[in-house]
Order: sequence, then structure tokens, then C-alpha cells
Amino acid sequence: MNVDEDTIRDLCTDAVFERGRNYREEGRIRRIDRFEDVVTAVVQGSNRYDVTVELGGSSVDARCTCPYEGAGECKHVVAVLLDIAAEPPRDESEVIETVIEEVSAEDLRAFVRDALAGHSDLRDQFLARFGDAGPSVEEHREEIDRLFDQHTQDYPVVTDAIDFSHFFDLAERDRYLDAATVYRAVFEGIDENTVRIDAAYDHYARTIQSAIDGYIDCVLATDPDSEVFERYAGVLEERAASDPPVNSEQFWRALEDLERRR
Repeated sequence: MNVDEDTIRDLCTDAVFERGRNYREEGRIRRIDRFEDVVTAVVQGSNRYDVTVELGGSSVDARCTCPYEGAGECKHVVAVLLDIAAEPPRDESEVIETVIEEVSAEDLRAFVRDALAGHSDLRDQFLARFGDAGPSVEEHREEIDRLFDQHTQDYPVVTDAIDFSHFFDLAERDRYLDAATVYRAVFEGIDENTVRIDAAYDHYARTIQSAIDGYIDCVLATDPDSEVFERYAGVLEERAASDPPVNSEQFWRALEDLERRR
């Protein structure tokens, strides 16, 4: 997608556009790189913020690590987009591909090991993509259903607060996507068993929200591409549209939060 000033103005408020232009003119973009259709940059504001812009397709998909919550894109994104419009950064993908072809498998493996040793977030992303997956959503769900069955042996509905702390402890020890699987099982399991709950409503609402928050944090931590992001966002959308609609509003808000934070 071609980026020009008119396109950028459509993505932000007038005030933010001016601030973004000032940021660019002041030289606050500390680094900007491009790999195929993805541009990454570091912009100096009150802190150093990471900006990612995906230019593929018919729209601009941008995100920034700053806390901006106003309308449209933030000034850091605008500054980067203006820089792209003025002088698109050189695409480094071909150079990288050429070097990869020339490097031996042994040297490449050693480089990956050194990179993973020094960056814990990168290790989590690597293991999330290539490591062995833990128990599935269905396996965790079966355990949650058994808890509900145990609490309805003597009475047809649950009248107390089931303890799900075991699942949250497990998620805290797992890698991001394995943890997301645990969190998903918790909020789906409780939502599916809502018709069996007849007390402690606040407890179950809080537990669902905690599981949703953990799920969103884990998904975003892996920096997913568009396809993976849509798959995980689809889980929340499907849950929001499911019956009974007791918790639908909670899941719709979660979906909006996930999309906003991306």
C-alpha cells in the first residue's frame, strides 16, 4: 500500500498529525527498518517507544507501545508513517535471505542459540512456534467440567465458588501460547457451565475476566502475525456470540480490548 499525507491524515486527528510531524522534524525517530511489508521503528518521546507498521493489503496496520488511548493513531505512529511517505526505508529482506542461504547450518544454529540465550521474550516466541504443545483446550476443559460435576453431585446447580487457582498457577508457569490455552479453557469452561451456577456470581465473573486478561496478554506477547491474531481473536468473538448470552458483553469488551492493544 502506498502511504501519502492524505492517507496519514485519515488515520489520526489533526492535533495528533501536527504532533507527529513535529516529532519527525525534530529527529525523534531513532531507528527505522523494513523487512518486506513490515516497518519497525524506535521513536523517542517521554520514553522510547517501539512502532510496527504493516503495509500489506489495502490498509495500514500500525501499533505502538506507548499508552495512547485517544482517537486514531498516536503521534509516534504518525511520525513513522510520514517518514515512510517521504523516503521509504530500504527493504532488507533480500539481503537477509541471501545471507541465510550462504551461512552454514551449524553457524546458523549457533547464532540462533546465542540470540535465544540473551532474549527471554524471543525464547518464548520461538518455543511457542516450534516447541511441543502442552495439553489442549479440550483436555483442560474436561478437567473443568469434572469440577462442575463434582459440585453438582448432591444438588443440580453449583451453590459455592469453585477454586480454579490450579489453572492460573499452571498458566503462570507455561509458555505464552500454552498459557493462553489454559486461560481459554477456564473462560470457556465457566461460560459453558453458566447454566449450572446458582450462587457466587461475582466470583465466576471475576474468574472469567482474569482468564480473559491473561489470554489477551499471552496472545499479544507473542507478537502474532495477522493470521494468528485473527485466529485467537476469533475465539473471543465466537464466545461473545454463543448461547446463553450471560457473559456476552464481557467477551465483546475483551475483543475490543485485544484489537485496540494490538
